[in-house]
Amino acid sequence: MNDELKWELLTEVQGRWEADIIKAYLADRGIDSELFQEAIGQLIPTNLDAFGLVQIFVPKEQAELADKLMKEYFDTTENQ
Repeated sequence: MNDELKWELLTEVQGRWEADIIKAYLADRGIDSELFQEAIGQLIPTNLDAFGLVQIFVPKEQAELADKLMKEYFDTTENQ
């Protein structure tokens, strides 16, 4: 059995809406991703606390490129 983790945490964001935008941004550039959020945060949309926190994971072999894309993404969105 291979116990090595295949996914790596890329970033954490507040709010499912931003996580969905980032997931689409990565997918458009050929990067797979998975979103993880507390179950209550999925049932009751919130951005206010830990329940609104969404973790974005990418495959380890795509992590370096995904990290570069995230820096470009945040640079672009913060300068608008």
